[in-house]
Amino acid sequence: MADHNDFGKKAEDTAADYLQKNGCKILARNFRFKHNEIDIIAEKDNLIIIVEVKARSTDFFILPQEAVTKTKIKSIVSAANHYLEEFNKDNEVRFDIISVLPDENRNLKIDHIADAFQALDAN
Repeated sequence: MADHNDFGKKAEDTAADYLQKNGCKILARNFRFKHNEIDIIAEKDNLIIIVEVKARSTDFFILPQEAVTKTKIKSIVSAANHYLEEFNKDNEVRFDIISVLPDENRNLKIDHIADAFQALDAN
C-alpha cells in the first residue's frame, strides 16, 4: 500500500477513535454506494453523523477541509441518502468534516467541524 494510503487509513482510524471517545457509536466505515463513499457514519443522541475525513501531511497549500468540493458534497449526500434508505433510518442527519494534520512532533491533530456542509454552503 502506498504511503499516502497508509496515512489516510491512519487518519480515518484516528478520527473514528476521536468520535468514539466523544460518545459516538460507529455504525459504518467506508460505506459505498455506486462510486460514492462515506468515510465514517456514526450515531450519537439519536443523530446520524456523516463524517468526511480529510488528511494532509501539511496545510501549506490548502487546509484539509477546503478540499471538500461541491461535487464531493453531492457524492456524500447521495451515499448518505442511500444508507438511510437501506438501513431504514429516520434519524436527523448532520454532515461533519474531520481534518487531520500532523503537528511538529508528527502526532496527528484533529479539527472537527460539525455541520460543515452548512458552513461550506455559506461561503
